[in-house]
Amino acid sequence: MSDPIILSASGLHKSYGEGTGRIDVINGLSFTLRRGECYGLLGPNGAGKTTTLRLCLGLTVPDSGTIRLVGHEIPQDARAARVRIGVVPQGDNLDPDFTVSENLLVFGRYFGLPDAVILERIPRLLEFANLTSKKDAGIGELSGGMKRRLTLARSLINDPDLIFMDEPTTGLDPQARHMIWERLKRLLSEGKTIFLTTHFMDEAERLCDRLAVIDQGRMIAEGEPRSLIAAHIEAEVVEVYGENALSWGETTGRGMSARFEISGETIFCYTNDAQPLLDSLAVAAGVRYIHRPANLEDLFLKLTGREMRD
Repeated sequence: MSDPIILSASGLHKSYGEGTGRIDVINGLSFTLRRGECYGLLGPNGAGKTTTLRLCLGLTVPDSGTIRLVGHEIPQDARAARVRIGVVPQGDNLDPDFTVSENLLVFGRYFGLPDAVILERIPRLLEFANLTSKKDAGIGELSGGMKRRLTLARSLINDPDLIFMDEPTTGLDPQARHMIWERLKRLLSEGKTIFLTTHFMDEAERLCDRLAVIDQGRMIAEGEPRSLIAAHIEAEVVEVYGENALSWGETTGRGMSARFEISGETIFCYTNDAQPLLDSLAVAAGVRYIHRPANLEDLFLKLTGREMRD
């Protein structure tokens, strides 16, 4: 029986620089991925997400800590481990000199697969990516969404056990994002394992069985999305905006909220009983509002803050 843990990391540390210029990028990070799940890694810019992926792939060597990937010690056996994984990088790195089908064929050869095996897989992968009609097209003829779907299909050419996806839908329009989501759900239903980094909270909430929120290279929360929301955030949120929103918030909203935040010209009222707030807003002049359940974005902003990160 195969090990139910497909990836484990324990006590990872990674720093760059020397002396007073030394920067701790990863600081004691530990986590595990179970076979067949989608595990999300969330964090603001500079939190250490991409460095974590590079450590797991053996592309960066940790200062300390241990990593075990598909039964192999990393980075010592990284080459052997990478035969069993797929990678969807942040940016598309398709070869512009080859057609869609040729990109899949050439990439399959990197794994030492016989051409006959690759050619047998290509039609299924093109169908999966909804690119059958584009099999002979050049990369320059593809839209951004098509390129992302081809990059996803390419990551599956070696029939991997685990797929690393680094912000797979960044820059895509809503239709393309939803198509990628549908394809990822299909992979999960087929028993694949996905390690996902994303800035889209709705993406993480839709896809992830479990997720971790990291900041400054440290784990600050981990668990199932809805369980994390329930543990850290009030059940309901009322967003208030409009010309009189700030004055209403200071005179009424703050006292009625379990937690009260102002971001720009919008007020966020967090509560477990929104009715008093809604009754007040119904007769208030110069305000508009949205009433919704708490979501993963609320959790993320509470744990990592609302300030911009460069």
